[in-house]
Amino acid sequence: MSQKGLFSVFRVQSVRQENARTQTLILDAGLPNAWPGQFVMAWLPGIGEKPFSISGNSPLSLTVCDVGPVSHALCQIKAGDQLWVRGPLGQGFTLSRQAHILVGGGYGAAPLHFLAKQALALGHEVTACLGAKTRADLIMVEQFEELGCPVLIATEDGSAGVQGLVSLPLLHALGQNPRAGVYACGPNGMLLAVHRLCQSVQVAVQLSFEALIRCGIGLCGSCELSEETCQLLGIPSGFLVCHDGPVVKTGS
Repeated sequence: MSQKGLFSVFRVQSVRQENARTQTLILDAGLPNAWPGQFVMAWLPGIGEKPFSISGNSPLSLTVCDVGPVSHALCQIKAGDQLWVRGPLGQGFTLSRQAHILVGGGYGAAPLHFLAKQALALGHEVTACLGAKTRADLIMVEQFEELGCPVLIATEDGSAGVQGLVSLPLLHALGQNPRAGVYACGPNGMLLAVHRLCQSVQVAVQLSFEALIRCGIGLCGSCELSEETCQLLGIPSGFLVCHDGPVVKTGS
């Protein structure tokens, strides 16, 4: 079991390919105190460490997109290889209602799958809205469907679902259940658009932000949200994604 300030050694139990650039590493032990929306720091000796959202805690699962040196190395490891992890870190989502709309952009779908499982285990209603540039960029559609969630899809090129941004299926889902809470994870531009939409219809929303996280414990300041973003969200300036977030709660 990993502890916040210390690395614990896991082994990769299996690897599930999500799309051409993204895969989920399923490890050989759980992280029972982890909460959806939290993250861990994953480290490979001689290569470095990087934060990853938790896509499952029993067993611990990390969804990795090949976008840099550390994530590229993680995408090369196989079942049986070791991986060093510290966490869980940060503040996660809070299930505050009985019905939930989960909005995932690209690999932002991964931590929302963890949240969906938790909500469904409590007997809550869950709808997933997934967006990506193309059909090939979508992840975890089948995993959400296997949970029994209605899944609404949008792609920018129209190759799957409706053509456009993920705000389109979100609007549809809110029309079906205007009292649902909204939870979103994805690129920061998408999150701000979701915030503005939810603000316009007076719906509470929780947003999981990405940032340049180096220390993971609020010391280095590399992940501070911009003053403009803090003002837009109505939160105090100096918000650190790794310590005060990643999840920002707005609305009532």
